[in-house]
Amino acid sequence: MVWMACFHFSFDLNQFHVLPPQNFYGDHFWTDQRFCIVSMFLLGAGAGQAVAIDAGQTWTRFWRRWGQIVGCALLVSLGSLQMFPHSWISFGVLHGMAVMLILLRLLGTRLAPARVARAPLAFAGVAALAAAAWMLPHRVGDPFFDSRLTDWVGLITHLPVTEDYVPVLPWFGMMLAGYLVASLLLVHARAAFTGGVPSFVRPLSTLGGWSLSFYMLHQPILIGSLELFRWVFK
Repeated sequence: MVWMACFHFSFDLNQFHVLPPQNFYGDHFWTDQRFCIVSMFLLGAGAGQAVAIDAGQTWTRFWRRWGQIVGCALLVSLGSLQMFPHSWISFGVLHGMAVMLILLRLLGTRLAPARVARAPLAFAGVAALAAAAWMLPHRVGDPFFDSRLTDWVGLITHLPVTEDYVPVLPWFGMMLAGYLVASLLLVHARAAFTGGVPSFVRPLSTLGGWSLSFYMLHQPILIGSLELFRWVFK
């Protein structure tokens, strides 16, 4: 979350022409950071689903949280449409998570973490699905998937013009990887999910507990602060 906020603040500084001109869309220094941040988000979401399923989370509670994510995704689309009318976000990280969480939940009802960790065939099956999801868009693409109505699948021939793009393929593979790792830990190293949090990382733990709220609020606060600073010192 902290890394994401720093990345977005750097983006905002570039938009306000405070930094020397940066290419956030093509420079590997920035695109590699984005890749790592999104990967951490989806690995965490996959691990979280494993923990939730193992703890017996009901569908009612799942749908309540899912509804919050969908609502926030719609707000992101509306907000980006105002700021970036030509590159607004139609399928960003929250949109992708909303679709992928349903897929993972359906999978988890049949392949619970305990079964995945204890049955080699089940583990191999989920690992193969993760690998296939990750590799497929690198080998298959069709112009049919290049529109805003279909690019959410991920089988595109060129990247869409948008401020954030996290399609189901290949990113569902990353979420499945998080599910696999957490499943193993829940069965073979359960202590990783129990016990107290060390004091020096407790603030980060609290921040993680309010991740969706932080995600939705940090950019309005950062952009608003920059606007205020520019107004005061213009």
